[in-house]
Amino acid sequence: MAVPFSQMRTSAPPLLAIFRSQLQGELLALVLLGETPNTIADLARQLDAPLSTVHREVRRLERAGILHTEQMGRGRLVSPNHANPAVQPLRELVAITFGPRHVVEEEFSGLAQVSGLYIFGSWAARNFGVEGHTPGDVDILVVGSPDRDEVFAAADRAQIRLHREINTTIVSDQRWTDSEEPFLRTIRSQPLLELQPLWNHS
Repeated sequence: MAVPFSQMRTSAPPLLAIFRSQLQGELLALVLLGETPNTIADLARQLDAPLSTVHREVRRLERAGILHTEQMGRGRLVSPNHANPAVQPLRELVAITFGPRHVVEEEFSGLAQVSGLYIFGSWAARNFGVEGHTPGDVDILVVGSPDRDEVFAAADRAQIRLHREINTTIVSDQRWTDSEEPFLRTIRSQPLLELQPLWNHS
């Protein structure tokens, strides 16, 4: 049951209830874990959220001293406020809780012969608002016929960055599309977060 990323909740997220909302957690993950600044418009597009909502959240976090914005042409670039000593520990906390989506997308980018990448299991369920215990690991489904060593190397890198175990399952396109085996039926019937890394299909 793939749930659209746009279905965000405004209440405190089950992944870590100290954040105001799921949107705030995802916004912090994009900014604190990203390698380069994003404009507010870029953040809204990546979050699939209204520009006005993202703008208000950025301003709120800027007033709190967590984020920094700078005018660049017609837009405003958003980056972490590294002058605030609380930002680094917050970054580590965000990586553990909201980071899997962004870290896995980055580390699995460039893999050849991959047609689909998903997070399933308890982390995906918490991401979509299903309450429960904080996940101890992250379950990744790779669809296609990639080099297995490259897949598991990417998983190892993500595991180091996230400080949590990454469980990776690889299935062929035909098996994912046609198979009625119980394991895959279960994955399809539960919350399933589709990721969008940059793939090289050469």
